[in-house]
Amino acid sequence: MLTNAAKNYALDALLPADVSLHTAYSASGANEVTGGSPAYTRKAISFSAASAGSKSASSTPTLDVPAGTDVRYVGLWGLGSPSQFLGMFALGGSEKEIISILLGSPEGVITVPSHGYSNGNRVVFYGGTPPGGLAEGTLYYVINATTDTFSVSATEGGAGIPLSSYPDGEVKVSKIVPETFGAQGTLQISSATLAMSA
Repeated sequence: MLTNAAKNYALDALLPADVSLHTAYSASGANEVTGGSPAYTRKAISFSAASAGSKSASSTPTLDVPAGTDVRYVGLWGLGSPSQFLGMFALGGSEKEIISILLGSPEGVITVPSHGYSNGNRVVFYGGTPPGGLAEGTLYYVINATTDTFSVSATEGGAGIPLSSYPDGEVKVSKIVPETFGAQGTLQISSATLAMSA
């Protein structure tokens, strides 16, 4: 178990320099937005000093997005040439840890205390192996939401997906709010937080 001091040290050594936009989940930085006029490019981002095991963005970069683009994820890139891909997070969401799942249930109950999800919200599982029956990076709809539990469906208001195996300790669940651009536009990254849970 790392102390907050150790987490802060590690986070402050991690220096994301740029943000990017992505149309689908990737562990390598693939699926990045391209094109447009003005052309899409990554933008610089800065973070405040880490405190209590997390650090928040201290700038709000705005990125150009071409028409016909469905933005789902925000990527982070480090300093250097070539820049190193550091990871990504779901647009409009925040990562949460899965406490438990119920195997064998027709509607696969997932426990995440005080998750804040409502029926019809979209969520995604990524960063590790999700519960059996679900695919990393795929968008699901929340059903049967209570304060601490929910199930997921492939369609809004559809049948729950049974879960066949436990997730690993690395996977996170996050609400996701994709933004579709029918015309050329911009997207501002209004908040971003890096945290260490180990």
